[in-house]
Amino acid sequence: MRIDSRKKIRHVSGENIILMQADGMADLTQVVAFNESALELYNQLNGREFSDEDVVRAITDTYDVDEATARADAAAWVKNMREQKLILD
Repeated sequence: MRIDSRKKIRHVSGENIILMQADGMADLTQVVAFNESALELYNQLNGREFSDEDVVRAITDTYDVDEATARADAAAWVKNMREQKLILD
């Protein structure tokens, strides 16, 4: 899988967001906000192919969590990114 490079994170009013595009126009009803850990994963994995295991490894390398917690967090992050159409398979 790969993060959709057409979507860019912007820092606006202290928030890290992606404004989802609709027909070349910004649709302000669709904003995806990233917390610090979601942004960290996005930055680590952006620009390359990655697997679920790569997400788990990024979490365990960055945060002091056990593997079971990292797997659950990785699955949630990937699910949310897919739901927002930010990951291409």
